[in-house]
Amino acid sequence: MADSPTMTYGGYLRLDRLLSCQEPETDAHDELLFVIIHQVYELWFKQILHESALLQRRLEAGGSAGALHTARRIAKILKTVVGQLDVLETMTPRQFAAFRHALGTSSGFQSDQFREIEAVLGRRGFPASVLRGDERLRDAVSRPSMFDSLLRYLAVQGHPVPREALERDPSLPWEPDEAVQRVLLAVYADENGPAAEVCEALVDVDEGVQEWRYRHLKMVERTIGAKIGTGGSAGADYLRSTLFAPAFPDLWEVRSQTEQPTAGEEPVHGG
Repeated sequence: MADSPTMTYGGYLRLDRLLSCQEPETDAHDELLFVIIHQVYELWFKQILHESALLQRRLEAGGSAGALHTARRIAKILKTVVGQLDVLETMTPRQFAAFRHALGTSSGFQSDQFREIEAVLGRRGFPASVLRGDERLRDAVSRPSMFDSLLRYLAVQGHPVPREALERDPSLPWEPDEAVQRVLLAVYADENGPAAEVCEALVDVDEGVQEWRYRHLKMVERTIGAKIGTGGSAGADYLRSTLFAPAFPDLWEVRSQTEQPTAGEEPVHGG
């Protein structure tokens, strides 16, 4: 778009449209906070998907610096998303109960964008009923995941990634692979190399998603306890079932296989 001498701050950001999107269903004071927090979540999810697409392109092109920069940005965004829960937790259970009935069948588990993020990170096996109604999600589960892109990056960098891993069907869930883990161990042996830094940046992304799941769980527990979630979801029980399920299990597994440096080698420092 060409420079416009008449462009204003509000016009550029479409603030008239943006600020008209908050329409609470009740007169409860705290409902506006609930609406804004969740709308901002969706904006950040949109940005995470935008950055993830760039990250995968940079990984598959073998670009270490660009991939590292983008992965770190995604991790920072996830920290911001988690931080928003501090604001939401200023709302007491009684304050939430004052408007909870107005949510009807809506639930955070219906977030199309978060499901797409999960697919980009490697989740497969979504219910057929969900896939039928979401073309973007169907596309996402058929494309290589972020870990698939990491393996291609490592291959471009000259690491002996097994051909079976590089040519696998990306629509199938990834299963931890000992041969891939041996490659990752070799990558981490040169901890100051760019490939090790990129792997650690993806661990940061994975940890950021897990941290968000945990904080989301605790927020739900302190707000509605053990009640059924809105929309009939399992509430806290569902969130608890998703904990400790990393997106990139091989990157976590190699930590238990890492050996102490031999004499003369520099010690490994945590990131």
